Amino acid sequence: MAETTRAPERLERSTATARGWDADLLTPGELRVRLYGEWVLSRGARSAAEISQRLSGAPRPSRISFDSRTLEGWDNVLINFLTKLEAAAAERGVAVDHSGLPGGVQRLVALARAVPERQGARQTRQRPDLLTRVGSSSISFLAMSADLITFLGEALIGIGRMLVGRARLRRSDLMIAIEDCGPSALPIVALISFLVGLILAFVGAIQLEQFGAAIFVANLVGIAMAREMGAMMTAILMSGRTGAAFAANLGTMQVSDEVSALQTLGIPPMEFLVLPRVVALSLMMPLLTVFANIVGMLGGLLIGTLMLDITPIAYYNQTIGAVGINDWTVGLVKAVLFGAVVALVGCWRGMRCQRSAAAVGAAATSAVVLCIVLIISIDAIATVICTTLKI
Repeated sequence: MAETTRAPERLERSTATARGWDADLLTPGELRVRLYGEWVLSRGARSAAEISQRLSGAPRPSRISFDSRTLEGWDNVLINFLTKLEAAAAERGVAVDHSGLPGGVQRLVALARAVPERQGARQTRQRPDLLTRVGSSSISFLAMSADLITFLGEALIGIGRMLVGRARLRRSDLMIAIEDCGPSALPIVALISFLVGLILAFVGAIQLEQFGAAIFVANLVGIAMAREMGAMMTAILMSGRTGAAFAANLGTMQVSDEVSALQTLGIPPMEFLVLPRVVALSLMMPLLTVFANIVGMLGGLLIGTLMLDITPIAYYNQTIGAVGINDWTVGLVKAVLFGAVVALVGCWRGMRCQRSAAAVGAAATSAVVLCIVLIISIDAIATVICTTLKI
C-alpha cells in the first residue's frame, strides 16, 4: 500500500491556538481536520468559515475526516462547529467521515442530523397593515383608560376610608412622603420659577417699553405666574421628579414581590402604598405653587429694576393691584388637580409594572410622559372654562 504523502498546500496556522483546530490536505483529496485543546463555552465559539472557504478552493477536497486524539474537552461548542461544517460540506458535495470523532460527539451529530428543523419553528415578524395597527392601538388605549379609571375609583374609595378613619395608613409613611414631595423639592422649584418669571419679564419688557408701558410688566408676570405658569411649571417638575420616583419605587416593589407580600398579609396596597403618596403630593402642590409664584414674581422684579428702572415699591404696588384673589384661587385649584394627577399616574404605572428590570424604567418613563400630557390638557380645559365663565 502506497504511503500517503502531504501536499505542499496547508492552511495558515497563525491563529491555530485560538481556534483549536488545524487542517491538512492529503493527496487523495482528503482534508484532515485535527481538533485539539478544550472546545468549551468558556473558551468562546469557534468559526467554521475558514474550512468552508477551503472546500471551494483549488485543489478541491472530496472528503473530510477528523483526528480528535489531542481533544481535551468539549461541549455544545464542538457540536455547533461540526454541524455548520457538515452543512457547508453538503452544499459542495463533500463527504464527511465522523469515525475520527469521539463516540459521544458522533451520536450528538447524528441526532442533530436525524431531527430536521420543524417548519414554522422560527419566529417570523410580519408588519401588520395600517388598519390593524390603528385598531390595536385603539383597543390598547381603551383598555388603558379603563384600567386608569378603575385605579382612580379605588383611590377615591381609599381616600373615603381615610376620612372616616378606617384606612390602614401609617402616619410615618405620610410624613416621609410629605417631606419628599415638599421641602426636598423647594430648590429646583425655586430655580425654575425664578427663571420663568425672569424670562416672562424680559420678553414683556421688550414689547411694552416701545409703548411707554413698562410698568405693566408687573401685571404680565404676576397674572401669568399666579394663574398659569406657577402651577403648570411646578406640576411638570414634580412629574419628572416625584411622579417618576413613585412609578420606579412601586415598580421595584412589584418586581421584588413586596406588593404580593402585602396582599398575602391582608394589607391593601392601595391604602398602604398609594394613599400616602397621593395625599402628600396633593397637599404639597398648592404650597409649592404659592412659593413658585412668589419666586417668579421676584424674577420679574429683578428685570423691572435692572432694565426698566422701576423701583421695587412701584413694582410691588403694581403687582398687588393687578393680581386678584381670583387669580390666586384659579392657580391653587389647578395645583391641587395637578398634584393628584401626578401622584395617581405615577402610582398607577408603578402598580401595573411588569416583573422585570426593564419594565421599571418603562413605567417611570410612561408615567412622566402621561403626566405632562394630562397636565397640559387639564390646564387648557381649565383656561377655556375660566375664560368662558369670566373668572
